[in-house]
Amino acid sequence: MTTTGGIQVLRASERPATPWLNGGGVTREVAGFPAGAGLNAFDWRVSLADVASAGPFSPFPGIDRVITLVEGAGMALTVDGVEQLVDAPFRPFAFSGDAGTDCRLLGGPVVDFNVMTRRGRVTAVVELLTGPGTVPVPSAATVLLVCLAGSATVDRGTELTCYDAALIDAPGAHELRPEGVTAAITFRPAARTAASTAAR
Repeated sequence: MTTTGGIQVLRASERPATPWLNGGGVTREVAGFPAGAGLNAFDWRVSLADVASAGPFSPFPGIDRVITLVEGAGMALTVDGVEQLVDAPFRPFAFSGDAGTDCRLLGGPVVDFNVMTRRGRVTAVVELLTGPGTVPVPSAATVLLVCLAGSATVDRGTELTCYDAALIDAPGAHELRPEGVTAAITFRPAARTAASTAAR
């Protein structure tokens, strides 16, 4: 991790891979809060997962989830008995971690991008950005930028390659120039609304 101009840069090359208990893949944590919190104590957590085989998702009671296909042909997720195709890259799909969820691969291994927030404590808005613009960091919010394809430049001085991330928690506006697809996740303390997703 490096810090440039108040931006913490989190390099993909520095992330360890954690195997799943069922052997179906590995997960690499991009960032989380509080830092170092385990799976039972985080307020929010963002990760990339290599999914190698079909099988059930681990339950996360009290957690809201947003999953986005990044690489591969996609998945069919059965969430509380209802099948949902996640087969279009860079299209977020929100569901509850309380739900019983099973995964069927549509055409071999995939890489997916996961955003998890603890319900009642934090909300998240997930945006997928493909063109230059300004990313606002509202007061009391944290924004995580994750390059999901190609590369990106933040504030003309911070270069991100694929799967690198930039964590920004100082209020203000930041210039983003993606050459591909960059996810922008805005985390805020929860009011009374659940996590939402948007794309632009």
